[in-house]
Amino acid sequence: MTQLLFAAFSNRPDAIALAQEGSGVFSTEHFESQVHLLDLDSKPELTSKSLVISLGGDGTFLKASRLAHRAGARILGVNLGRVGFLLRVEPQDLIAEIRSALSNEICEHRLALEISIDGQTETEFALNEVVVERDLPGHMVKVETTVDTEEYLSYVADGLMVSTPTGSTAYNFSAGGPVVDPNLDLMVLTPIAPHFTIGRSVVMPGHRTIRIVAVDRPAVIVTDGVLVGKLEMGQGITVTKSPLPVKVLGTEPTDLAARLRRGLREGHA
Repeated sequence: MTQLLFAAFSNRPDAIALAQEGSGVFSTEHFESQVHLLDLDSKPELTSKSLVISLGGDGTFLKASRLAHRAGARILGVNLGRVGFLLRVEPQDLIAEIRSALSNEICEHRLALEISIDGQTETEFALNEVVVERDLPGHMVKVETTVDTEEYLSYVADGLMVSTPTGSTAYNFSAGGPVVDPNLDLMVLTPIAPHFTIGRSVVMPGHRTIRIVAVDRPAVIVTDGVLVGKLEMGQGITVTKSPLPVKVLGTEPTDLAARLRRGLREGHA
């Protein structure tokens, strides 16, 4: 039987109340159902048959997607934020959408990133983007890139990001990068506030291996808005497409244009 995990942050009483309501409904129908608080950093036992329900904004979804991705489970995003670019389900539709998800296996497979950091054995995960950026305000960082075995471009900038199609409407968009359909198999290399260097994004196929090395000073590594490590001079990261996609649920196809229009009206995408 499908396990249901309702994921929310502890500082969102509205999300917790909705999670408890949903969990209560399906527990009475003999589903294994629980409420999980994402900021406690515990790791619930999930399987590929589990269904993760994210309740909150895009930040909640990004955190919950790590749990779902690790287990190969599907994830359903409920919008309790503003635009909720990653989220398609409104709170009043929660129960109906879960029932729909339980009755079919339809989902979108979103490309995710796997990041190897020099000196670390564990890899990092990103659904939106990974950024190598300056570690001190008022400074820039110089980075050199390699794509597969080819020496690529050098950048002097506030930072350099590798974005997924899903993340193209997030930080990448704010940095002037292109918006791409979330179902495409590609990665976008976008500099952040570049100084006397190429300021355009580079779009490349998803099977490429991207290497980013900090050249002249230390840098920090941020994945989906979370600081995950630091690079000393000469150290770098290797970015590849994760062998597992993120399985995103939704009954309607992604309406990218409508979400962009809404996001721009409300001041962000």
